[in-house]
Amino acid sequence: MNMALDWSLLLPAFIAGLLVLATHVPLGIRVLSRGIVFIDLAIAQIAGLGVIAAGSLGFEPQGWGVQVSAITAALLGAALFSWTEKYWPEVQEATIGILFVLAASSSVLLLAGDPHGGDHMQDLLAGQILWVNPAQLWPVGLLTILLVTILLWRRERLGGLAFYGLFACAVTASVQLVGVYLVFASLILPAMATRKFTSVRRTPAALLLGALSYACGLAMASWLDLPPGPLIVWLLALLGLVLYALSPNTRKAPIKSGVAA
Repeated sequence: MNMALDWSLLLPAFIAGLLVLATHVPLGIRVLSRGIVFIDLAIAQIAGLGVIAAGSLGFEPQGWGVQVSAITAALLGAALFSWTEKYWPEVQEATIGILFVLAASSSVLLLAGDPHGGDHMQDLLAGQILWVNPAQLWPVGLLTILLVTILLWRRERLGGLAFYGLFACAVTASVQLVGVYLVFASLILPAMATRKFTSVRRTPAALLLGALSYACGLAMASWLDLPPGPLIVWLLALLGLVLYALSPNTRKAPIKSGVAA
């Protein structure tokens, strides 16, 4: 057990978590209300497939070739989901699941001949948040500011291809920082835990829950020498459950029409 905290590792990792939460909390609330919960997993896996494909072609892990491949794959997936929502809305969730499993299977096939394929897959899923360096945070920070500005500006008017495209950009940046598991957990668990909050208080409460989970998870991972990604996922779930159980039901119930008997 390592009782010392290495702030040179923990601070960039915590900032990375805050950047992920800044876009994923408001997006998660929208995704939950639209009933397309697993779209995050699907687009994250598709973006990851783009990363793996670029690596198979010999591009540098942090190079522009990988970034272009990842965002192109994610935007193609987003465009397909936008199309199916318009023309096949009754099977939208099934389409999301199909694309997820196809992308995951393709990743396994591409890594089959790589002696380090298992490590690459684990990095994609569980992430390497502790190894985030400040140089990675600047471009993601600028992208986060842009995406949050669009979310605040457009609010409820953001839909269709614009919503899916913005979603794809946010997920592509996040999955390379924290991995698929944390991307999905950051999107859904804070949104689930704050369902009883009013719209004004919901986003701040969800952001606070996420920040506390990341901070505690990173500190515990350093102390206990455990993988931080899965630990933060569990803390998001457990602290979210506590918050949901203790929070008052402040959302107004819908008014039912009709005359009482």
